[in-house]
Amino acid sequence: MSETVRIIPLGGLGEVGKNMMVIECRGQMLIVDAGVMFPENDMLGVDLVIPDFGWLLDKKEQVKGLILTHGHEDHIGALPYVIREIDAPIYATTLTRGLAEIKLRQHHLLDRSDFRIVHDGDRVRIGDCFNVEFFRVTHSIPDGVGLAIETPAGLVVHSGDYKFDYTPVDGQPTDFARLASLGGRGVLVLLADSTNAEHPGFTPSEQVVGEAFDDVFREAQGRIIVGTFASLISRIQQVFNCAQKHGRKVAIAGRTMVDNVAMARKLGYLEVPPEVLISLNESRRRPPQQVVILATGTQGEPSAALARIAARRHRQVQIEPGDTVIMSAHAIPGNEEMVHRTINRLYQCGAHVVYDPIAPVHVSGHASQEEQKLLINLIRPRYLVPIHGELRHLHAHARLAWELGMPRESVLVVENGYILEFTAEVATIGERVPGGYVFVDGAGVGDVGPVLLRERERLASDGFVVLTLPIGADGRPIATPQIITRGFIFKPQAGDLLSALVEQVERVIQEHPTASDAELEKAVGREVEEYIYGETKRRPMVIPVLIRCP
Repeated sequence: MSETVRIIPLGGLGEVGKNMMVIECRGQMLIVDAGVMFPENDMLGVDLVIPDFGWLLDKKEQVKGLILTHGHEDHIGALPYVIREIDAPIYATTLTRGLAEIKLRQHHLLDRSDFRIVHDGDRVRIGDCFNVEFFRVTHSIPDGVGLAIETPAGLVVHSGDYKFDYTPVDGQPTDFARLASLGGRGVLVLLADSTNAEHPGFTPSEQVVGEAFDDVFREAQGRIIVGTFASLISRIQQVFNCAQKHGRKVAIAGRTMVDNVAMARKLGYLEVPPEVLISLNESRRRPPQQVVILATGTQGEPSAALARIAARRHRQVQIEPGDTVIMSAHAIPGNEEMVHRTINRLYQCGAHVVYDPIAPVHVSGHASQEEQKLLINLIRPRYLVPIHGELRHLHAHARLAWELGMPRESVLVVENGYILEFTAEVATIGERVPGGYVFVDGAGVGDVGPVLLRERERLASDGFVVLTLPIGADGRPIATPQIITRGFIFKPQAGDLLSALVEQVERVIQEHPTASDAELEKAVGREVEEYIYGETKRRPMVIPVLIRCP
């Protein structure tokens, strides 16, 4: 009987972010990545979204290892939440480990973490079923790897996030020879990054960004503020290189950026001359034409440095006439509105803002169509599973594979939670396990769900009305009902409506003299909601509070 390998995506398929994959064979499991996703606009109050890995919790003894392909938030951000529940060794390259350790230290989990350092070219046996070979891929962060996982059922290749950049900032291009050798060994299934599957051609090299930075730095007369992701170590290196070339000093705004830069310098992944790096306080004492500020917040996150600068809420950095702001990132799908709001506010403050497509100050770290075709041709898999992308990206990737001659039944497009089973003879799509959203709200994890979000959305859109009802022991009102409104109607102009609401409440109470407290609250709430809608065509949240007095 043929061996079976099961692949269960718990995040990253049907969305951009919170990447997490489980590979299972002979009752043993291997996890690949544990990332977060930015909350969407309708996820009010939510800080982060992590994968729903509850399906794993009663099987955690089967998990033999967790591999991190690289150090971006959408691949390591959920690691603290996973490590709290699942005790397994973590395999990561040096830089990825450093970035992950920062997160675990913030959550006071570093002492509980068992890291195993790996390098591209290493072969590691994990459990009794998985022989994992790590191969170098180019991405927008150094030390990224793809995975060749030998299982009893066949060879599984996971691309990680990649692009074919022949002139990367760190001088480490994708290992094409290794990819070709994997194809020669025979690959059962390829799990391949789909993020840019709608983009024709090739993704530009990171060198394009360096040239664009050089142009901006040459022309800028005042301070330059560069917004980018804190984990984009290659981009941060380009900023330091350009600042040194043009005689500027660099200050950093944003705690995560400060921590990541310190860690990357310590590990040798950032070359920063000591005289180039200064504090924010020192930057205020220098002439503007000598200063560069690195800041987080290119996705419009309200608490990040760049968004606070744009909203004039940053204590140490305020936009001044003559400042140039470089937005060195693309908006993650769903974040466009917040990003555009930040750009508009920066203009209102008097800054000159440079962003793609005005200038190529950012390029993607993901392969476009021609690179995706090349990967498929190099690997020559029997089956392809498009991963890392919204459903439209996954289907676009599938179409590319079909154009290359792969049979339609050999390309499996699925969303999170579907169990894929592969043998040497056949691939099937099995049952679906939970693979949705788990919301992180402050210190709470998973205690915010769709019902609560709908309530928040209703409060945000229509406000609320609280009715306080003092009722005597005989079931009659002993005082006039008190009404409190927020976000519903402008009180000074609502006297007649509120007076009418009081009459409605008193009438309902009189009509239900023997009702229980719960029945009376329900009747009052229903009557008030109907009356408010009839008068205003609005549906605020109505909250009756009955106070039974002796």
